[in-house]
Amino acid sequence: MASIGEFDPLNTSVPATKIEITVSCRNLLDVDTFSRSAPVVVLYVQGIGTKEWREFGRTEVIDNTLNPDFVRKFVLDYFFEEKQNLRFDVYNVDSRSSNISKHSFLGQTFCTLGEIIGSSGSRLERVLSGIPGKKCGNIIFTAEELSNCRDIATMQLCANKLDKKDFFGKSDPFLVFYRSNEDGTFTICHKTEVIKNTLNPVWQPFTIPVRALCNGDYDRTVKVDVYDWDRDGRYAVLHGLCSPSHDFIGEFTTSYRELSRGQSQFNVYEVLNPKKKGRKKKYVNSGTVTLLSFKVESEYTFVDFIRGGTQLNFTVAIDFTASNGNPSQPTSLHYMNPYQLNAYAMALKAVGEIVQDYDSDKLFPAYGFGAKLPPDGKISHAFPLNSDCENANCVGIEGVLEAYYDCLRKVQLYGPTNFAPVINQVAQCASEVTDGSQYFVLLIITDGVISDMVQTREAVVTAASLPMSIIIVGVGPAEFDAMEELDGDEVRVSSRGRVAERDIVQFVPFRDYIDRSGNQVLSMARLAKDVLAEIPDQLLSFMKSRGIEPRPALSSSPTPQINVHF
Repeated sequence: MASIGEFDPLNTSVPATKIEITVSCRNLLDVDTFSRSAPVVVLYVQGIGTKEWREFGRTEVIDNTLNPDFVRKFVLDYFFEEKQNLRFDVYNVDSRSSNISKHSFLGQTFCTLGEIIGSSGSRLERVLSGIPGKKCGNIIFTAEELSNCRDIATMQLCANKLDKKDFFGKSDPFLVFYRSNEDGTFTICHKTEVIKNTLNPVWQPFTIPVRALCNGDYDRTVKVDVYDWDRDGRYAVLHGLCSPSHDFIGEFTTSYRELSRGQSQFNVYEVLNPKKKGRKKKYVNSGTVTLLSFKVESEYTFVDFIRGGTQLNFTVAIDFTASNGNPSQPTSLHYMNPYQLNAYAMALKAVGEIVQDYDSDKLFPAYGFGAKLPPDGKISHAFPLNSDCENANCVGIEGVLEAYYDCLRKVQLYGPTNFAPVINQVAQCASEVTDGSQYFVLLIITDGVISDMVQTREAVVTAASLPMSIIIVGVGPAEFDAMEELDGDEVRVSSRGRVAERDIVQFVPFRDYIDRSGNQVLSMARLAKDVLAEIPDQLLSFMKSRGIEPRPALSSSPTPQINVHF
């Protein structure tokens, strides 16, 4: 989980708690000609030392509305002793590009996390600004402290004899769940899929964290609205809360405690429409909703697996292609300056020194690619940096650095930039240990565009079904747009009709993390914090998909020290 503020490896602090921020907007600018805007909110956090703004996260996009209520929350570490500056930018999404600058700016506001928490009811409303001469509307923040409840609830519901809302056919119903707040308001926490053309829908089972449903208060009211999907709001239902064009069928209330009883006469709910009830004397209800099943499971954490003995196996792959420049020249990305680390060494140390805390033997396989090797000048894309073809392990991160520097003196930088061989090499090792005892992290450091993209996509899709994650750090001034394709945050990687089972690739350009004052320690801390942020969730996604539970906590050896807030 990302944290507000810059990570200082010499002065870490434990967050007082985690805060969930819910965002809504009202009366946004309408910039689309033929439809309403499709807003998204981007949260930026400001570094304590540098004052630079860095993107923290984005809400989902909600199409065709000027009054969005976003489902996706921002979960922030809250430090009472720090001024945690936040910036919220609102954009109208005009295309599928993930580059936010390519979309229409709708306004922004600045505040601190403390301001939101300290407002009455922890609800803060601000006027959006940033477009001269225009009223940009308002943005509303609601903060709630998350409980430590790890339980996950899975439930399935159906409905019977719902009101018919469509003139030419039956209704297309869906459910929207809200948890109640202490001030009497409600916060959206889940929305089901739409079941087309029926008054007796059976929705698919869905899973929701118990803390999202009731935040640990089992008797807290849970309100459920029943809507008929309307074609005028066809995109809104896919991306967020229903648009006003969806027809309200009715509502009912329950609680986590009631739901936990499972299928019974207590969990058959009358769907009531207050307007109809007030208008029609003979009105009974607008149908019923029945809970078909309910079960609760405990959600395991990254630390649970680490404490249970899961080891992170760290492998390094370094780009030795000629585009890096002659290592003997100061302009080279591989230049060995006696007074400071080059970009490759910085990236290696930044990530390696964090991950090594979770690997008991401290033996790290290290490879190079894209070079001609002595004595015959054969090109290789997965050669051991220590020149030992039988055992590529280096002792500790310092051992990897020594092998890297030694290798620079022996090989001839050449090309092309092929990733697939080294990915497949690590994937082979990962395929042999799928019981949850080990998880493999491959760090690829490169300066250029991937030459074997087709083969790399295939390798990533295969690796996604294994206990494995891939970190790609781009060094130097090159444009790395093509590599964003492998980072499956927006669109999951696919190859030959196969879609990657999980998102396992994290790509970042190192230049985005370099401290302007030349502080290499700070630069490396920033890089490590960002590229490692997704590893815990990726590990958990693999374990969960295979039904693997953490082993009992190891008592014979101390729990590895955690040096970064994941």
